[in-house]
Amino acid sequence: MSVLASLNDTTNNSVASTSSTSSTTSTSGTSAADLSSQFLTLLVAQLKNQDPTNPMDNSQLTSQLAQINTVSGIQQLNTTLGSISGQITSNSSVQASSLIGHGVMVAGSAILVGTSSGTTSTTPFGVELEQAVDTSTATITDASGKVVKTINLGAQTAGVHSYTWDGTEDDGSTAPNGSYTFSVNATNNGQQMVATALNYGYVNGVINNTSGTSLDLGVRGTTTLANVMQIL
Repeated sequence: MSVLASLNDTTNNSVASTSSTSSTTSTSGTSAADLSSQFLTLLVAQLKNQDPTNPMDNSQLTSQLAQINTVSGIQQLNTTLGSISGQITSNSSVQASSLIGHGVMVAGSAILVGTSSGTTSTTPFGVELEQAVDTSTATITDASGKVVKTINLGAQTAGVHSYTWDGTEDDGSTAPNGSYTFSVNATNNGQQMVATALNYGYVNGVINNTSGTSLDLGVRGTTTLANVMQIL
């Protein structure tokens, strides 16, 4: 009988019943150290009680030794991976904390317009392009869906680009304070290209939970470091 099989033997037959010591040991813990101790106890008992006319051959002994070494190695590997995972989480928290007080660009299509001391300001907006384009246009609409501004962005390379809107509408008037949305249309040689809209978020803090590290973007919700396309 395989020694590893004996570790899970619930009938208490064969080797497990040869002595009180082996019976007690076989019910101990299931860590790699416990399994190794059980293995050695059972192996010694098995060797002592084997049939002299039909002893265990070397290949069988080697096979059982390899099995217990595999169990021990897997547990050690799991411990090592757990340690590495913890270090990665810790490093992510440190990296995320460095973004507090900074602006970031994440997927979204919102632009905010506000006035302070008589000066109108807007939050940045951006786009991620999978390929270079020869024409691109941003269309800004108000809450009712009315187009208030069309901005020619021109030719752009592949990658992430950010822009600012001066807050004026197409007719030259100043856009009222509030929330607006935008979309980007991009083409290359007349072919429609993929353009992902990016909006601005201000990092207020960092949230650590069981699912990982997240950035608190206030009214923009939360996001992960992986979703940050640009740091402003």
